[in-house]
Amino acid sequence: MPTASRAIPLNTAEPLGEMNTTPLIDVLLVLLVMLLITIPIQSHKVPVDLPQSNPVKPQEVLPHKLLIDAAGTLYWDGVQVKDSQLPALLAPLAEAGTPLHMQTDPEARYERFDQVLAIVKQGGITQLGFVGNQPFPN
Repeated sequence: MPTASRAIPLNTAEPLGEMNTTPLIDVLLVLLVMLLITIPIQSHKVPVDLPQSNPVKPQEVLPHKLLIDAAGTLYWDGVQVKDSQLPALLAPLAEAGTPLHMQTDPEARYERFDQVLAIVKQGGITQLGFVGNQPFPN
């Protein structure tokens, strides 16, 4: 037997079985308004200093080359030098920040390499590259 919807009298104290959706809609509308207000704040622009279209190219500085041969002799750009001359040659490099390439013969003694490296470190060289340290071929 079908049940007909009956009207609920206003003076009854029974709880209602339906959910009141008005507060839910109000909360959702408030959240939507807050979202719309905060979006422009998050997408503001930050000024960034970008480089100009034609920057000045830095001059390429050729690195000096320090070579230690198998006998432990030092060569500065192909010219034989003594250990006592090396600090005077390194001082201008340290001031200008010029790179130094160091190449050691594979037959040279490690102690000699360590001595020369200590002189280079005391000379204040900050840009040092090692030449010829590629892996040995199989």
